[in-house]
Amino acid sequence: MGWLITKYLLTAGIIVGVSEVAKRNDKFGALLVALPTVTILVVIWLYLEGQPTIKIANHVRYTFWYVLPTLPLFLIFPLVIERIGFWAALFTGSVVSVISLFALTLILRRFNIYLLTFS
Repeated sequence: MGWLITKYLLTAGIIVGVSEVAKRNDKFGALLVALPTVTILVVIWLYLEGQPTIKIANHVRYTFWYVLPTLPLFLIFPLVIERIGFWAALFTGSVVSVISLFALTLILRRFNIYLLTFS
């Protein structure tokens, strides 16, 4: 139980810390968020908990593929927030990300990479 609490506190602390940095410096905050901090933490947690290396490798591999369809959100959101507001921009970017995920899933199936299963 102590290990789980440690993971929660460290992970939450990093997120809170980065959000505080972002309030003071847009560029540095964005750089910190762009770093794969959560993925690195998860990989460390998996390793320290004795997970097989294939599981850790698969996690990193799939993370790469799942990041790609989220990238349009970072282009759309800044373009539309001033026009339609925060929540609508967030929703629009999220919908485009979901559509992108489904499109990427269909494309990658041709290369025997299965992100989502439709069965």
